[in-house]
Amino acid sequence: MSEPSPMGESSRNESDPGLRSRLVDAGVALLATEGVQALSLREIARRAGVSHGAPRRYFPTHLELLSAIARRGFEQLGVSVGGTLDSADADPRERTAALARTYLRFALENPGMYELMFRHDILESGHLGLRDTSLPLFGVLVELVGRVRPEADARRAAGALWANLHGLAQLWRWGSLQLATGDADFEPLLQVCLTAHLGPGSGR
Repeated sequence: MSEPSPMGESSRNESDPGLRSRLVDAGVALLATEGVQALSLREIARRAGVSHGAPRRYFPTHLELLSAIARRGFEQLGVSVGGTLDSADADPRERTAALARTYLRFALENPGMYELMFRHDILESGHLGLRDTSLPLFGVLVELVGRVRPEADARRAAGALWANLHGLAQLWRWGSLQLATGDADFEPLLQVCLTAHLGPGSGR
């Protein structure tokens, strides 16, 4: 009896109902090791063990596959934020600080995913529920900022704080802030950032 052909094996792989998840898994792994620039359809398919045309069965465009990969990142960040807030102090400012630390750690530990997640200029954010995954996380920040600063436009204040955190994360990852400030940890900068946007804490 002859051995099954490699083509036959590939065909079975490509009809696997779990292929969609495997493609996203392959993209997540590739992103972690090679960065956003490596996320081609061909390379993701190769890593998933299928032909380069197979991803189009589940993701008609390259952007839809990138969006599905980014959604996985938002889900991971959401789990981390949820765990942080479950164990955080009840004070809204302290909860905001805890959320900010979790966000910064996620950014520094997952630089490739972090870079992809917020590129809404290239992602199909209206597809695959990406907005449904990302906007609730921002909503958590808006709610906390609103409790700390009830007199402010909470959405805009949260947006400004988020922009500051995003810049802190990027410049820290590149080594620029360490060089400029001499800090070996981002915590002092985070405290300045929180004070700028939320005012001094009760202990100050």
